[in-house]
Amino acid sequence: MDLDIYQVDSFTSEAFKGNPAGVCITSNGLSESLMLSIAAEMAVSETAFLSLSDMRLRWFTPKTEVKLCGHGTLAAAHILKERGLLNTGDKVNFTTLSGTLTALINESTVELDFPSPAIQFDISPCQVLLDNLGIEECKIVSFGNFDSKVFIEVDSEDTLQNLKPNFEAMKQNNGRGVLVTTSSSSKGLDFVSRYFAPWVGVNEDPVTGSAHCALTVYWSEKLDKLKLKGYQASARGGYVATELLPTGRTKLIGSAVTVIKGTMQAPVV
Repeated sequence: MDLDIYQVDSFTSEAFKGNPAGVCITSNGLSESLMLSIAAEMAVSETAFLSLSDMRLRWFTPKTEVKLCGHGTLAAAHILKERGLLNTGDKVNFTTLSGTLTALINESTVELDFPSPAIQFDISPCQVLLDNLGIEECKIVSFGNFDSKVFIEVDSEDTLQNLKPNFEAMKQNNGRGVLVTTSSSSKGLDFVSRYFAPWVGVNEDPVTGSAHCALTVYWSEKLDKLKLKGYQASARGGYVATELLPTGRTKLIGSAVTVIKGTMQAPVV
């Protein structure tokens, strides 16, 4: 079975920056086992699978399915436009495990309408996790969780940039993801972040759209502003413009670049 396959760098306007996502668009849905095998073969943090018959969008890491993926959604919308299935000004609704997600196609960007998580701060820091991350407790400003993931604000960009997590040690304990952030000292930026998820096969995610929903909720309240701009300080790096909407949901705005397009010869399952 021949499948059209793409690799798209999301949340960037330059190739080899931002977060690479696989994209596989088919007339009808594929089996879960095949999608997982394709995601493992693509070997990027997430591969997006879109079934055109029902506009069902799913995302898989090389190890598991995830409920929400910002850069994969951006990549799928970008490919729909590139293939002429969407035009500038069009909106598309995707059916996902996180409900209906809307993408608005602009000339050079895509606007995503995503759910906003609730962040709980009534928990104590886990010392084992802090040790594995290399964070001293005295450098923590806030510690909480959202959607089974850990949220940490640290005291400075130096603290954030100098983190060298022990991913093997992290995997020895239960977890899903860790989002670490701090305010930005750069003009035009509000916050900086990094995201670690070794439990699902992604030691450090280059640019995490879904995490920026939590970041928008947090920094919007802390900075008393609705429109924000963040930078994810991974090795590849990427910028995400966000807005906390009157509905309480989060708008993510980003660009994308196609770097690979081809045909995958997949076995019939």
